[in-house]
Amino acid sequence: MPNARTANFSRRGLLATGGALGLGAFLAACGDSDSKDSGSDSTAGAKASGPWSFKDDRGTTVKLDKVPANIVAFTGVAAALYDYGVSVKGVFGPTRTADGKPDVQAGDMDISKLTILGNAWDQFNVEKYATLAPDVLISTMFDDAGTLWYVPEASKDKIAQLAPSVGISVYDRQLTKPLERMWELAESLGGDMTSAKVTDAKKRFEEAATRLRAAAKAKPEIKVMAGSASQELFYVSGTNLSIDLEYFKALGVNFVEPPESAKKQGGGWFESLSWENVDKYAADIIMMDDRSSTIQPADIAEATWKKLPAVKAGQVIARSPEPILSYDKCVPLVENLAEAIEKATKVS
Repeated sequence: MPNARTANFSRRGLLATGGALGLGAFLAACGDSDSKDSGSDSTAGAKASGPWSFKDDRGTTVKLDKVPANIVAFTGVAAALYDYGVSVKGVFGPTRTADGKPDVQAGDMDISKLTILGNAWDQFNVEKYATLAPDVLISTMFDDAGTLWYVPEASKDKIAQLAPSVGISVYDRQLTKPLERMWELAESLGGDMTSAKVTDAKKRFEEAATRLRAAAKAKPEIKVMAGSASQELFYVSGTNLSIDLEYFKALGVNFVEPPESAKKQGGGWFESLSWENVDKYAADIIMMDDRSSTIQPADIAEATWKKLPAVKAGQVIARSPEPILSYDKCVPLVENLAEAIEKATKVS
């Protein structure tokens, strides 16, 4: 749910660091690695035999003697790199669902071939991470403080001692910026950025953006609401801070905007509503959070939900609040919203 970005950050401190037998000796043997040098930018198209450097969105430049071979990444980042031909050795974050299937954030990766260090919030097996001999850890960042997404607060210092890290910001910017940054990162890691699949995906993304802009312009009266569901509450996201919603708004989409005062408890991201008040905002299309941690529309039993005009009209689509940052995976996000607006009937 969107509130993972606020409430869950405070929950990081709940992770116990016990049980790390032998880790202290391992860290001492590894020593400290200094990765903070803001003097150079990413090295595009680096060769596997040559030095590698990348300046991340914290202003930190990671420098290594060669292109990283043992990469560990947040699952969604790993999925994006996979689309560009860059494989990772281990992942952390939602990867496998309760029934053993790939999580939506795993993209096209074969999760049976991955070492999963943690599958949920505050799960990160530091000992197993150490055995991978990681060259670099890569994650996204949902704040301006450089907090690496899904790296537990309680063990972040131990994790940091094992390998340098790279952070790509997905905070308070439009989708196109992190897409560009992930492209640059993949290119620096040896990704094939000239393949027909990659270049075609980028072209299709640009075409989808043009289509969405045209749809929004043709139907400015269509109101779109971004929602997320839990057992107790319904969350309405504002367009500020979220990379996808900021981008869609820039293309002209007319969004429901909760007032800033209502979003305070959600850290500025969203407003929390009881199910009795789920009809507070009028909407013609509802975009619902597709992450496995949320309740999906087909499973919402609340009568107040079923009475919403957009729900009754069948004008509910999926939204990916944590998009896989490859053009291939972002194309359908833009196309689906464009199609929904094109076909939508004014019901609010």
